[in-house]
Amino acid sequence: MSPFSKSAFRHLFAAQITSLIGTGLTTVALSLLAYELAGEDAGRVLGSILVLKMVAYLVIAPIAGGIAHLVPRRAWLVGLDVLRAVIVLCLPFVDQIWQIFILVFVVNAASAAFTPVFQAIIPEILDDEKAYTKGLSYARLAYDLENLASPALAAGLLFVWSFDSLFLVNSATFVFSAILIVTAILPKAAPTDRDSGFYANTFFGVVSYLKTPRLRGLLAVYFAVSCVGAMIIVNTVVLTRGILGGSALMTTVFLACAGGGSMAAAFIIPRVIDQIGERRLMMMGIISAATVMVLGAVLLTIGWENTISFAVLWAVAGAGSTFAQTPGGRLVQRSAGAGDRSAFFAANFALSHGGWLIAYGVVGWLGSLAGLSYAFIASGGLAFVGVIAAHFMWPRQDPLEIYHTHAGVWHDHPHGHDDPHHSHVHDGPAQLDPLHSTGKDHAHDHEGHKHRHQHYHPPVAHKHRFVIDSHHTRWPVDDGGKV
Repeated sequence: MSPFSKSAFRHLFAAQITSLIGTGLTTVALSLLAYELAGEDAGRVLGSILVLKMVAYLVIAPIAGGIAHLVPRRAWLVGLDVLRAVIVLCLPFVDQIWQIFILVFVVNAASAAFTPVFQAIIPEILDDEKAYTKGLSYARLAYDLENLASPALAAGLLFVWSFDSLFLVNSATFVFSAILIVTAILPKAAPTDRDSGFYANTFFGVVSYLKTPRLRGLLAVYFAVSCVGAMIIVNTVVLTRGILGGSALMTTVFLACAGGGSMAAAFIIPRVIDQIGERRLMMMGIISAATVMVLGAVLLTIGWENTISFAVLWAVAGAGSTFAQTPGGRLVQRSAGAGDRSAFFAANFALSHGGWLIAYGVVGWLGSLAGLSYAFIASGGLAFVGVIAAHFMWPRQDPLEIYHTHAGVWHDHPHGHDDPHHSHVHDGPAQLDPLHSTGKDHAHDHEGHKHRHQHYHPPVAHKHRFVIDSHHTRWPVDDGGKV
């Protein structure tokens, strides 16, 4: 089934594309604005902006993911789109470097709050896993096309407008995204029984993510991808201009090679993933990409400065990175309870960008201080560290349903009596609403209603789809130990 058969996906995909294009235009405009305000120090300013972006992602995403279930999702997404539109609209009026830093941090904080909730809705719309996989591949294609199209579109617009006008276009794309979300029919959010305070909700997603073996492996793969991706983003211009002696056009062609490899992989993934499996496909992809970086160091060491060879390496690196990271959404949605998806996707968003923060620093600094061959070695070496970590943290045998046991426990959380685990009577007054305010037995009254009170779960041993949640706080050991 095509994901575009769902009208909600069509709306959200269109919203994603318009936002990506606008953001790409703003990236170009920010470079020009930084040069206008800082001159030769524009590189330092842009580097600081990149760090601020990653810090916003790392700090804000877990907080947003922890509290997103408390706000209607449509209002959450539309409000953040409007906020981003307003902030970007302020950028043409800045005349100080510090003003750029504040506005960029706020707009990226809004993106960190927006993106995980947006990502969590997609598997609810595309409840068929094959359709969801195609949706992930289309999202990857949109990202790669934006990387190729936005610079060309920006160049065309700059022929007739000043660079400040690119900010206005980006603001308009966020408004259009908000309109598309308003008109989309979004599924109702699944309930969650999380009722902890701000601190516990903030860290629930990150802690639960790190307790899940397959997601720890996914995080290691993401770190490896960031090491390869940082090399391409930061040092392509150094390779093409400084080593190969090419022009700005060659830089663009190399980036297009990486993007073309990525798009080819995105087309292939839905056709092969069910036969190969996520773990094998992702490991094959990142091993290929890491090997490319090591080969790059070898070619520079022996003096093989051949343009075609490095262009091929860039295409393979792009394809390998996409094979490694695109299926990650399947693992996240599979590892989260329906009501906790936003928290898990927020953790995935924040933790994966932590790898980029490290990789940008290491690869960028080594390239400028020690030479490009050392940057290649660092990129490939760190990527292989991620591969090794993923191999050991992500079990080969990774069943969805796991046999496990629960000790008897008294606890308090929202529940209904349609679940056999909560089939009990009430000796005293129940809590939640006026229906549950008398002292009689409310076993019948509570049927189908969510309510909360102290209740007892007897010891049980059973098998079901296992995720970390309020009832399952530890991953079970192989012998079905207590959780």
